[in-house]
Amino acid sequence: MSSGAASTYPRLLGDIGGTNARFALIRSEGGPIEDIRTLPGANYAGPAEAIEAYLAEVGGDRPTSGAIGIANPIDGDRIKMTNHTWAFSIDAVRQQLGFTRLVFINDFTALALSLPFLPDNELHQVGGGKREENRAIAVLGPGTGLGVSGLVPSAEGYLPLEGEGGHVTMVGTNAEETAVIAKARETFPHVSAERLISGPGLVTLHESLAAVRGLPSPGLDAPAITNGALDGSNALALDSVNMFCGMLGTIAGNLALTLGAKGGVFIGGGIIPRLGDFFDRSPFRSRFEDKGRFRPYLETVPVFVIHSAYPAFTGAAVALERALAQH
Repeated sequence: MSSGAASTYPRLLGDIGGTNARFALIRSEGGPIEDIRTLPGANYAGPAEAIEAYLAEVGGDRPTSGAIGIANPIDGDRIKMTNHTWAFSIDAVRQQLGFTRLVFINDFTALALSLPFLPDNELHQVGGGKREENRAIAVLGPGTGLGVSGLVPSAEGYLPLEGEGGHVTMVGTNAEETAVIAKARETFPHVSAERLISGPGLVTLHESLAAVRGLPSPGLDAPAITNGALDGSNALALDSVNMFCGMLGTIAGNLALTLGAKGGVFIGGGIIPRLGDFFDRSPFRSRFEDKGRFRPYLETVPVFVIHSAYPAFTGAAVALERALAQH
């Protein structure tokens, strides 16, 4: 992934989500991704302040170039985060840091760019057959929000997609899901996939399911809901997490059909990898394939849960390498 001149090292890498900002460095050409740190985003006024705190902590030569994956659309120089308070100009941050090159890309675009470089032992397959070479690849995953991206093959290699598929409209596939969505619509006039398939979304789903069933408000946060499902101690939590996985299957199947993702569907984010074998047993795969006449098409598409610790750093490194090669 490296053909840049030695003068562009060290290189800063970042992965900024709605809750945490993670940073790392590549200190030399061909060197490893190292000095990984996680900082709470709420502790800093903006990305420049968080980066300065990180660089002060790790020390060493100061980078002059960097690439940051961020949980937000990228449309020009100005960024106002959807799930965080930060709003800033990319170029102003670059100047504040004294960098010659600073690239911001959507965090799931960064994740998509990492996919060709992830080792097999960091991927867990959930159904389907073998990946087909030179075919589109889909990636999505719930965390603070619902990230969606993909890779499409071209003569120059895989090209990443930059979209906001997490904000497509969520629809139910059975009466209870439809009722849950209707209940959520009382709070959110547009119930996007992210409103139910994310960490905050799991809370909304759980509360809405309780209301639909005439039960009192559970008042649980996402970790408590997940734990109650995994250890079998909470029947409503179990049903909620199963519904969550089923809804994710619907969205993932839609994405696979839209992209023609015979190269595989990859699931990242902070939630699904923690479910372990529960996810294999959940309604996810059956709902992924439940597309009527196109069930045979989707039955062959493999799905992989990503268990890499920091894949977005790898994607950010690819994005920076490409950006530096163009200048």
